[in-house]
Amino acid sequence: MYLAHFQLDREPFSLTPDPRFLFLGERHREALAHLLYGLQTNGGFVQLTGEVGTGKTTLCRSVLEQVPAGVDVALVLNPRLTAPELVATVCDELRVDYPAGAESLKVLVDALNRHLLASHAHGRRTVLIVDEAQQLSADVLEQVRLLTNLETSSAKLLQIVLIGQPELQTVMARPELRQLAQRITARYHLGPLTSDGVVAYVRHRLEVAGRVSPLFTTAALRRLHRLSGGVPRLINVICERALLGAYGKGADRIGAVLVARAAAEVRGEGPRGRRWVPAVASALLLTSVLAAGGWWVSGRDVRPASKPAVEGLAEARAPVPAPPAVAIGGPAFLHALPDSDTAGYRDLFARWGLRYDDLAGGTPCERAEAAGLGCLEGVGSWKTLAHLDLPAAVELSVGGAVRRAVVAGLAGNRATLVQGDRAVVLPRGELEASWTGRYTVLWRPPPFGERVLQLGSGGPPVAWLRDQLGRLEPGVPPIQSQSQSARETFDAGLRDRVEAFQRRHGVRPDGKVGVQTVIQLSRAAGDPEIPSLGRGP
Repeated sequence: MYLAHFQLDREPFSLTPDPRFLFLGERHREALAHLLYGLQTNGGFVQLTGEVGTGKTTLCRSVLEQVPAGVDVALVLNPRLTAPELVATVCDELRVDYPAGAESLKVLVDALNRHLLASHAHGRRTVLIVDEAQQLSADVLEQVRLLTNLETSSAKLLQIVLIGQPELQTVMARPELRQLAQRITARYHLGPLTSDGVVAYVRHRLEVAGRVSPLFTTAALRRLHRLSGGVPRLINVICERALLGAYGKGADRIGAVLVARAAAEVRGEGPRGRRWVPAVASALLLTSVLAAGGWWVSGRDVRPASKPAVEGLAEARAPVPAPPAVAIGGPAFLHALPDSDTAGYRDLFARWGLRYDDLAGGTPCERAEAAGLGCLEGVGSWKTLAHLDLPAAVELSVGGAVRRAVVAGLAGNRATLVQGDRAVVLPRGELEASWTGRYTVLWRPPPFGERVLQLGSGGPPVAWLRDQLGRLEPGVPPIQSQSQSARETFDAGLRDRVEAFQRRHGVRPDGKVGVQTVIQLSRAAGDPEIPSLGRGP
């Protein structure tokens, strides 16, 4: 009824989990990264907790839209089950055949094990996601733990993701469940939105609904943050009531007083919050509901698409462009970005002194390979970019179009974006509603390419690793003091040194030297040819 009045195409604050309105603030991106990590690893548990209304179920739906190829997912939405019922539900989700009416755990688990072994033999992985997991009884949780014992000699057959309210943390802390708690490989607690996050969240939903100009005053958004506590579900309810109130009054902007009245009505605090109801009722007789249009926020995916390094092309090298004049920017900068698949990548390659169009290949990663660089694509947060400390081409959803700009600097609560000969400094909050979380960075592989080094590896790459660590660890004997065989053997002592380095530099301490560890080795060594957030090569 208020859509035409506020120039909206659809209801912006509906409680229905419409993927078009999916908002990924920094905390939600980090939570999404944890869930996607759960889809890409073998064995163990991933645990996501959060207060009611913070968006856990919405994130779960987003994950289901991004399931990688070769992964089968069993989703349990109603965890109030007995142990046999849970295993039967998992079998049903995975379409596992078992005898009709079977109630024996052994029969059900045997059938599930046969299916998992067959899937593993065909190169597929299986993930079990349990929503509202705080409602699982201790007996059922123990059965869930036992399911992780289904394995081959080299791999777990089932990865498990538990999603629940904060009470799940209390449940997992019980002494009788310590074996289960010890198997949790990743934990994340999804908190409420910050004040800047609330501003970005409201603006995002209004823009998706078709509103271009601001609707809530700055004071109203500050009040909204205080009254909602930053919980998305409460934000939606309060904003919806505030829209009704403003419509009933014929107002075209929503101020702090209207937000306070809306919140009071939501809390059931007397007639103060219902003063506009008669006006709204009258308006209902005169207004019809407009049909909603169709602007779709596309699903996201995580693709760790690093490419092997080869010889670079000298002719593709170009002088790093002089830093463009930096100005304080705003949404107008984002709307002025070119609607091009390659514009952002050209600026990213320029930060490395490379001309994108002179490199052979179709995709950015293929062109990076031609220049002897690696290419890392993923979904992350500002914390992810700060940790990588590399210029990043970030994907932005602006006005329904996908655009890219290069984050060339991060300082405090601000980001410097570069596009062509322009650079602007924007508060991160200005970007929250537009950044999909997807990023692309380039990195310099070591001499042996992108081979992963781990316990048992051997040869010159291991000697190179010992040399790199030796330069960063004062007091450690140089590799020249060791025999050739010892230098080229990845033994337990070297693994411990790698894990210690990973802990110091914020990398998951798994003792394996992959892309993230190599990036941090290069960063710690202060390689002057590698650009960082704030300077060129």
